[in-house]
Amino acid sequence: MAAKRTILLGITGSIAAYKSADMASQLTKLGHEVFCVMTRDATRFITPLTLQTLSQHPVTIDLFAEDEGDWRPSHLQLADTADLLVVSPATANVIAKLAHGIADDALSTIALALRPEAKVLIAPAMNGKMWLHPATQTNVKILQSRGVEFIGPEKGLLACGYEGIGRLWDVAGIVGKIEKTIS
Repeated sequence: MAAKRTILLGITGSIAAYKSADMASQLTKLGHEVFCVMTRDATRFITPLTLQTLSQHPVTIDLFAEDEGDWRPSHLQLADTADLLVVSPATANVIAKLAHGIADDALSTIALALRPEAKVLIAPAMNGKMWLHPATQTNVKILQSRGVEFIGPEKGLLACGYEGIGRLWDVAGIVGKIEKTIS
């Protein structure tokens, strides 16, 4: 096992969001400090309470819901202490926001404020047409040019009923990649 690290798990509004519960649980069992950051759309697929229970930390959703016990904004605390930001599942929308520096929610703001030493790993999950769209592929290249690593997506039956690329990579594979990235 790698040394204990602080991992931010960014969860977006994809049907694959339910897999983030398993990921948070596995990473916590490995001894890492896991802080989940959800987009509002992600909360339509999985509850913050589930992730809070499994990660053993409060879940960040609202950029302006601050802890009254500390003067420092919580999103900056998370950005300053993270060793790794993992966005899984990552939608085309969030990939576009990250590529273009749009910070209009907690997840995208934290990503923009990350300390330079923090690594970023993105595990996309979306319809294959969205993944293969030239805009998404351009955004992926922009992020890769900044050192962001991608894992997946993989081919298979998608939730929309199509067969093709766009499935979230296997959770065990993502956890393995996280361990390798932070070791």
